[in-house]
Amino acid sequence: MSRSRRLVHAAVGGVVALSCTVLTTPAQAAPEPEAPVGTVRLVTEKRVTVDYPWAGASGFQYRPGTTTVTTVDHPDTVPPAHAGPDDLASGADVMSTRAGQTVTQRHRSTGVTATVTIPSGQAYRAAVGWSVLTMDGTGALHVLRATAGGTTADTPVTGFPTGARPVHYRTGGSVAHLAIVSALDGKTSVGLVDLSDGAFRTYVTTAEATPQLAFNDRWLVADWKAIRVDAGPGTEPTALTRTDAQLEAVVGDQLLLGNPMFVLGGTEAALTARSLVTGASSTVLTSSFGGIGPTLDGGALATAGPSSLDWDIHRITLTDSGGLTTTKVARVPAASTGVQGLAVAGGELFLYGATPGASLRYNGFQLASDGRPTGRQTRRSPALTAPTCLSGDAACPQLEALGDGRVGQLWTDGTGQESVLNVGLDTTTTLSEATDGDSGGRIGGGTGRYVLYNGGSGKQRIVDFPRGATGGETTLTRDRTAAAVWGQTLWTPGSTQGEVTGRNLKTGTTTTLATGAPCTPTDIQAVNTWLYWSCGSSAGVYDRATGRKVTVPADTGPARLADGFLLRENRTTHDLLLTDFHTGTATTRTLVKLPATDQNTGGSNGRWAVDRFGGHIAYLNGTYGEVSIVPSGVPTSPLAQTEAQVYSPTVIGRSFPWSPVWQLNKPSTWTLTLTTASGTTVRTLTGTSTGAAVRPAWDGTTGTGAGAPSGAYTWKLSAHPRDDQGPDLTLSGTMNLG
Repeated sequence: MSRSRRLVHAAVGGVVALSCTVLTTPAQAAPEPEAPVGTVRLVTEKRVTVDYPWAGASGFQYRPGTTTVTTVDHPDTVPPAHAGPDDLASGADVMSTRAGQTVTQRHRSTGVTATVTIPSGQAYRAAVGWSVLTMDGTGALHVLRATAGGTTADTPVTGFPTGARPVHYRTGGSVAHLAIVSALDGKTSVGLVDLSDGAFRTYVTTAEATPQLAFNDRWLVADWKAIRVDAGPGTEPTALTRTDAQLEAVVGDQLLLGNPMFVLGGTEAALTARSLVTGASSTVLTSSFGGIGPTLDGGALATAGPSSLDWDIHRITLTDSGGLTTTKVARVPAASTGVQGLAVAGGELFLYGATPGASLRYNGFQLASDGRPTGRQTRRSPALTAPTCLSGDAACPQLEALGDGRVGQLWTDGTGQESVLNVGLDTTTTLSEATDGDSGGRIGGGTGRYVLYNGGSGKQRIVDFPRGATGGETTLTRDRTAAAVWGQTLWTPGSTQGEVTGRNLKTGTTTTLATGAPCTPTDIQAVNTWLYWSCGSSAGVYDRATGRKVTVPADTGPARLADGFLLRENRTTHDLLLTDFHTGTATTRTLVKLPATDQNTGGSNGRWAVDRFGGHIAYLNGTYGEVSIVPSGVPTSPLAQTEAQVYSPTVIGRSFPWSPVWQLNKPSTWTLTLTTASGTTVRTLTGTSTGAAVRPAWDGTTGTGAGAPSGAYTWKLSAHPRDDQGPDLTLSGTMNLG
């Protein structure tokens, strides 16, 4: 749907036709709020460590950090032909739960259950598969197992060293063996109980009080000494070359090593394998740490991935040739983090929060033309220090999404002095401009390259951040009044009541409009051809395209102007109210019901935000770290240019391309054609706008890769509105190369 009114393309200073004032009475709020079209969750980049309460043949359970347990089924599970306590191998799919002196066992694949009753005088020590290990009052160990008749068979453990004190029980990649670490005469020993007959054998003796160990049905590795489980009596274990990694599991003949104690800066911990037969080493998973452990069926599980957004659990199994293969079996959700600021501009949602850990950063979510999130969280700034917050109902940090892929933010140093920051060009660059010692200020608005700063000293500054990665520059300083910046125009109160003056920040030319305001405005906002004014008790919108004057509500909270509508938050009822005035008649409805409890300070950019370059609204929905998006339902203005930075380069190349910027009023897809003076097309570039800004980069080559000759060129930009509302926009001009 396109708008019926015309959008004026004339520069400030042109003639504007006036029409009669349209006075309206705001309609009553709609009874039902809008349903969101999507919700995003801000998450920390810190990858969480998981543990596995159970990991068997048909699936596993995992617990990230302190959250609840999640159960995952392996899709390729083939239930065994027989499952019962007399078949130890089938215990690789058994889950056990204990209540007092009773252990209930359930085979997940077949549903077979069994109950082990612990005799009086015995205490539970461990369970694996169909077997339960206990200790009686004399210190003797027992293996208990359910029988077909419903009783419990008790097999005493034999061969355990007399006088030895068990200090640790450990399960591994086996349901036929269980490891026991014991202490005797100041030495520590590691051995295995054969759960089929209760026979215990000591394999490794060490001076380590708590030796690392890993085992399966083939190998036991303890304190960096390896020995075959079926080795003959008296066989000495083989010493392995130590590393600072941990012994995680044994899969087949492969020892898995991970979670090193030390990793060089800029590198990632990896999970490696070392053959216990040949000694050959290999990398199993890069960027892997925490959450590594054996499974009851002789395999292993491990977490791996480059970030919390790609943090997966991998199943590690043997290949037919004795090697290892990995399969992703679960995505570990990243932990939520609090949203401390939000903004929407040009189809991108910016969320500010502590995502790197202790530091703060902007992250972005791309939105479709209907407001639905289309991609996952991406970094949109380097790590930033926490801002100093001002008192009062204002968002902290003070920020403004500028519609060109960047965000302007107020920053305060340790002495209280302020600077205007600009981020979003990349994830490493922070541009800034000091406010000459001013403090206690607010970000008053901005679009594209310009940011409006209202200083606590009573001064007002326009800070310019041009197209490149250069620092900001204060282009105008004046006494503080109500003001707004849209494109390259600064709007301020005129010299006569009700007048608003627009000043072109590039040329200095001005024009004055009679808005019909019965006062000198205390608040001015500008979006496209709309000018909003407020005197506190009365407010209105002036349409520069038609000269229409529309009265809008001024009965609650600070308002935020968008394209054809106004947003206000009722801080008593927590209603977010939308007043649609694009037809010249103002109607108000409840857009959403905000949470009654503040998660953040302030209204706009603290609890909610609106896209002035597209019309969608984002708000904190009451769940920690979550933001929901709802469309305004108001048609957008036709595509138009609000500002441009086109120049003639003296030198051009791959490292220093020609990089003009056309700031538009909403997102687009675009085509840029470059032709010579004779009309020959040398290069055609295409792309999608960054926010609402067209940012091409031409390296001076032709379509064939050859260098383009120096001289005069004509450029033609054709932009199509991404929301398909309104006609395409065509711009053209010239530039000289060299």
